[in-house]
Amino acid sequence: MLLEIGKIYDGKVRNITNYGAFVEISVEDKVQVGMVHISEISNTYVNDIREHLTEGQEVKVKVLNIDEQGKTSLSIKKAVEAPAKPRPQWNNNQRNSGSGAQTSSRQTNNNQRSFNSKQPAQELTFEDMLSRFKQNSEEKMCDLKRNIDSKRRNTSRRGK
Repeated sequence: MLLEIGKIYDGKVRNITNYGAFVEISVEDKVQVGMVHISEISNTYVNDIREHLTEGQEVKVKVLNIDEQGKTSLSIKKAVEAPAKPRPQWNNNQRNSGSGAQTSSRQTNNNQRSFNSKQPAQELTFEDMLSRFKQNSEEKMCDLKRNIDSKRRNTSRRGK
């Protein structure tokens, strides 16, 4: 294997599918192709890959994994640094609007809680949390469908 896990390479998008993009990486005059899953394309929620990538586009990718069959998992979002998000500035009127101290303490507790994230919750906006929830839900549904399909295939073979 010429590619090293954890290293960043320059690549070219060769093919785009509904679930990811195939990227061609040239190392030492040898070409290898890896796949960037839809969840590894951007730091934001990706509904349509073609809104973020085009075929033939030059991209930086980070090698996440190379499995036993030689399939290479890549990430675009981990190859580039995440843009710094400005933290919202709240004044006391906005923070304490509502029904007194109960609302204020509830908001504070919600702001301190993280939502399946390595970042502190204060840096996440509602849109960020919603996009992560959608992304996680979509991935779980795909895994569930794949699991159900494999069970259906396996039960049909047992009867023979």
